[in-house]
Parts: sequence; C-alpha cells; structure tokens
Amino acid sequence: QVQLVESGGGLVQAGGSLRLSCATSGRTPYGMGWFRQAPGKEREFVAAISWSGRNTYYPDSVKGRFTISRDNAKNTVYLEMNSLKEEDTAVYYCAASASYGAGSSNSNLYRYWGQGTQVTVSS
Repeated sequence: QVQLVESGGGLVQAGGSLRLSCATSGRTPYGMGWFRQAPGKEREFVAAISWSGRNTYYPDSVKGRFTISRDNAKNTVYLEMNSLKEEDTAVYYCAASASYGAGSSNSNLYRYWGQGTQVTVSS
C-alpha cells in the first residue's frame, strides 16, 4: 500500500512559480506522475518520471515550463512549475504506479492517488 500527500499549491500571479511536493509512505512506488483537473474538464496528464528519475515525460502544454523530479531517499516527488499561465489553474494530483517503473501519461497505469492540491493562477 502507498499513501500520497501533496502540498505546495496556492495562489500565484501569471508568470510566477510554484513547487508542488508529493510525499509517499509505504513501500517505494515505481513510476510516478502528476495530473491535473480543472472545473468542467477531464483529468489531464502533466508530467511523469521513472523509478530511477532518469526518464521524464511531459505534454507539449507544459514542456519547458514544468519539471518533475524525485528524491527516493526522501520518498518525495516534486513538480517545479515556472512561467505559470491562467490555464494552469486546476487541482493537481500526484499518482503512483504499483508495478510500472517507466512513468507514463496513461492514468490507468497508476494505482495510488493523492487527495489533490489546488493551484490558482491569476492574471
């Protein structure tokens, strides 16, 4: 069993930065990812990272602005978000795979999910 707790969300002006953290407890998860969901929209893939941290994946919408990283010694995954835009406003969720080590944009490969943290970007 893996528990995930996100933190670091908040209100920021457009162009600003935030760093989200996802603390994991229980056994060390394999691939991990971040997803987001805005009101009235479907959940959207934001970033993923392999177990080793060597491989990362991003959609075009955040590539070059967001960076995912992990510190397995601290059981924590991070999402550094820069040059934030209003359209980045959403609840951000951390997700962990039980067996898939590569990291993926496919939400079905993640068994464990955090409770979410709100990110609001104002103009």
